[in-house]
Amino acid sequence: MKAMIMAAGVGSRLMPLTANIPKPMIPMGNRPLMESIVDLLKEHGFKDIIANLHYHASMILNHFGDGENFGVSMHYSEEEELMGTAGGVKRCAWFLDDTFVVVSGDALTDIDLTRLLNEHQKRGALATIAIKEVEEVERFGVVITDGDGRIRSFQEKPKKEEALSHYANTGIYIFEPEIFKYIPENEFYDFGKQVFPHLVNIKAPFYAVPVDDYWCDVGNIETYHKANIDVLEGKVKIKVNGNIINTGRGRILAGRETFLDPEARISGTSIIGDGCRIEAGAVVHNAVIWDGNVVEKNMVLKDCVLGHGCLIDCRDLVGK
Repeated sequence: MKAMIMAAGVGSRLMPLTANIPKPMIPMGNRPLMESIVDLLKEHGFKDIIANLHYHASMILNHFGDGENFGVSMHYSEEEELMGTAGGVKRCAWFLDDTFVVVSGDALTDIDLTRLLNEHQKRGALATIAIKEVEEVERFGVVITDGDGRIRSFQEKPKKEEALSHYANTGIYIFEPEIFKYIPENEFYDFGKQVFPHLVNIKAPFYAVPVDDYWCDVGNIETYHKANIDVLEGKVKIKVNGNIINTGRGRILAGRETFLDPEARISGTSIIGDGCRIEAGAVVHNAVIWDGNVVEKNMVLKDCVLGHGCLIDCRDLVGK
């Protein structure tokens, strides 16, 4: 079966972390986020995968190549100019010639794609959206359905008191190839703003399936930090790179060739990348630290994210 990963976005809300790296390649449990998406697709039988690329495209191409090392077949659609969610998928119509899944490249999830596909096929749907109940409706586009799951309408980031639903659109979709009839050629086009409202208006077989699985929209540094902590706390089922160390003060994921001085005070849930050095007297609490960082004596990192290759040696850093 075939799948598409939406991997072309700039990831501006994660700046400066994404200044030199595309969002799908940011570390999650010391692995590129997109690796967990590829693993998930493979687990559910979606082994022919295409990804649209734009921002720092070569980093994704060089990492995944033809997909052989990941047990899948990878193809790519490079966009010189961004085409929008629907426009990007339309450019891949030549490849997506049967029922297919679309997954956002910036989502951390262990959703049961097999169940989603089964629900889609059972209902004879043209399009199916996975939806997840959320508290902060102001951050999401929410989906309103009738009693049998058919989509009636959408609200974009409503105020809590005005929300008609608490179910967010996860950006995970199952489509039939007939969806391409509703997307114009070579035009910037959006699922949420254009395609989906049209499907509602014409009363197409368009459904939503609530999911209880883990899903996190890694939209900003705060949610990125939380998602990494959730990985180490076992709230989402993905692979990690490194050694998990349980101490009296917390739980640590330490990457390869990383040195943690016995006199360093590391507590809470902390993820430390490859080739790092945490020196005696340093304090690390609930931190996500990328590869190649040095935290020197008496420095403090609390509840924060530290990008690649920093030397922390002159002041305390507290907060994200």
